[in-house]
Amino acid sequence: MTAEDKVMYVIAGLGNPGRKYENTRHNVGFDVIDMLAEQYNINMNTKKYQALCGTGVIEGVKVLLVKPQTYMNLSGDSIASVLEFYKLDAAGSLIVIFDDISLAPGSIRIRKKGSAGGHNGIRSIIGRCGSSDFSRIKIGVGEKPPGWDLADYVLGHFSKEERKCADDAVKDACKAVGYMINDRTDQAMNEFNKKKQE
Repeated sequence: MTAEDKVMYVIAGLGNPGRKYENTRHNVGFDVIDMLAEQYNINMNTKKYQALCGTGVIEGVKVLLVKPQTYMNLSGDSIASVLEFYKLDAAGSLIVIFDDISLAPGSIRIRKKGSAGGHNGIRSIIGRCGSSDFSRIKIGVGEKPPGWDLADYVLGHFSKEERKCADDAVKDACKAVGYMINDRTDQAMNEFNKKKQE
């Protein structure tokens, strides 16, 4: 690997592959990667590391966008192989974007590290990378209604109104990524963690 190949950040959006999971609550991480790819003209056609990926430049920083194709619960298998290949440390080089049922649709929450909080994709990444010290952007998808099965809820689709809120959150997450890869995570937290919180 030459110096030109070196990526500074791995930005991974979590979700499930396949058409039936498109636009579901669990796939908002994929939605953010798709929007970043579109905004910064990054081609996502490379199939490697059990993922769809694309290398490009965001706000002056070379990044690898990653959509693991392992299904959510094995996301760590894909992320660990990316970090291993590029010899990157999760703590300084990884941003993971995923759905969070404890946040209202439209909200995002940025954290520099943390537990899995019941999210199987994050649990898998922590397990495979051996560390919970990596940045993350949580996208609110709303709490599951009483009596619903959690899997049915996160694999379901947003209502029309919720989708509009989710799209706003996806835009905010893209903006936050630009801050975070330029060592402005605190600024991103100040701007977005307070936004839309009831």
